[in-house]
Amino acid sequence: MRQDRANLLRSLAIDRVTGQPPAPQRRWLRPLAFGLVGLGLLVAWLLLPQVRLGGSVERPASMPADQLQASPGPPGPLAAPRHDAGLTASGYVVARRKATIAAEITGKVVELFVDEGMVVEAGQVVARLDSMLAETDLTLAESRAAGAEAAVAAVAADLDDAERILGRIRSLSQKSIASEADLTKAEAKVGILRAQLGQARAQMQTARLDVQRTATVLDKHKIRAPFAGIVVERSAQPGEMISPISAGGGFTRTGICTVVDMNSIEIEVDVNEAYIGRVRPGGVISAELDAYPDWTIPAVVIAVVPTANREKATVKVRIGLKQKDPRVLPDMAVKVRFHDEGKAAAPAASEAVSAAK
Repeated sequence: MRQDRANLLRSLAIDRVTGQPPAPQRRWLRPLAFGLVGLGLLVAWLLLPQVRLGGSVERPASMPADQLQASPGPPGPLAAPRHDAGLTASGYVVARRKATIAAEITGKVVELFVDEGMVVEAGQVVARLDSMLAETDLTLAESRAAGAEAAVAAVAADLDDAERILGRIRSLSQKSIASEADLTKAEAKVGILRAQLGQARAQMQTARLDVQRTATVLDKHKIRAPFAGIVVERSAQPGEMISPISAGGGFTRTGICTVVDMNSIEIEVDVNEAYIGRVRPGGVISAELDAYPDWTIPAVVIAVVPTANREKATVKVRIGLKQKDPRVLPDMAVKVRFHDEGKAAAPAASEAVSAAK
């Protein structure tokens, strides 16, 4: 019994060695160690290119890369220096003479005689408007003019008769056969008829001018080409209304067609104002169309437009083609190369002017 009690007390006793609580595990040490290792690898990877560059051979700035490869044997000849390709610019083909043919009066299109691609001559009729009212006005004006001419003839006949009567009365008055009152009356009638003749002649002149004006208005119903060229766009159709003033609703046309003078074709490019000093009138140019990249067109500078574009910081340059070709069309994209030459520009400038005409 006593032994059991002793064993029970012994089991309840606190062990001073094993009874202490275990130290808490430091779980944050492992992630910290991994982070430090990763940071070290990243720093080493960033410093590796600098280490490689630091150990590489420094090549001279003026030495080409192919001379660094040393090869046995005598050194070869030096490579020829590369020439400057010249100033380049891009622009478009433009026509100096391009017009949209329109009517001077408002009317309905009755006939249209042109289409895209057709060649027209100066003064050729390209369209005709409804001229029924204008023709009627011309007929009335001609009738009024004929009436005025008849009135002049009638008054002139009366005047001739009155002058003959006046002559007889004067002769009779000298013989004291006709009275002074008859002579005065005959002279007054002649004066009145002369005034009426002047009025009739003025009315006849007015009627003739009215005929000319009406005929001019009638002729305006025929729309003509202002110069010779090619029709590049047809804007109106028969039955449409056209007017020199655009209507607010947008249903009234203002033009019949667009004509381009192909002899006035030239190139316009925008050159950066920092390089405009390298461009001179008469300078030689090589032009290449985007549509024909293998075709080089000789050209010359016609003029440098004396104004700059503030937004784009460019200056417009006009370029004339030395040879005309039907493949060169308006609004084509083109690239030009300015050749640096020290020659006089007078002959080239004359060629440019002749090419621009």
